Amino acid sequence: MTARSVSLGLALLAFPALAHAEPLTPGSIFADAAPSMKLIMILLLVAAVAAVAVTARKLMSGRHLSGGSAFLSALRLGGPLIGLLGGAFNGLMILIGLSQGPQPFQVVAPGLAEAAFLVFLGLFCGVVAVVCHWAVEARIDRAVLQS
Repeated sequence: MTARSVSLGLALLAFPALAHAEPLTPGSIFADAAPSMKLIMILLLVAAVAAVAVTARKLMSGRHLSGGSAFLSALRLGGPLIGLLGGAFNGLMILIGLSQGPQPFQVVAPGLAEAAFLVFLGLFCGVVAVVCHWAVEARIDRAVLQS
């Protein structure tokens, strides 16, 4: 080791803000997430895709109004709550970690990004479900008015 690399290492330890951090992306946030948070993220994405699939099936069914409205109703209320629950749990873990010693923001930032990503996924899932529910309700209204 050279004296220059030792001095650079000591400078980075003394001033963590000088350390170069990787830019965060949704993929890197997911990769760094805890397994329980990954499960919540996957479930929210699958639920949003399922809402679109249920809506497409209902809109293509013609005069037969098959099931799925209860799923959309539950998802439009439950999706944001599940995302907020995951984000709140992650925020709690961040605060517990901060209370255990001094940490630079570069250590805390991925956890905050993960919490924000969970809240975003929950809200995204809820918005998709709301739009799908509106489309299904409009389809049901048209079918009822035509009969």
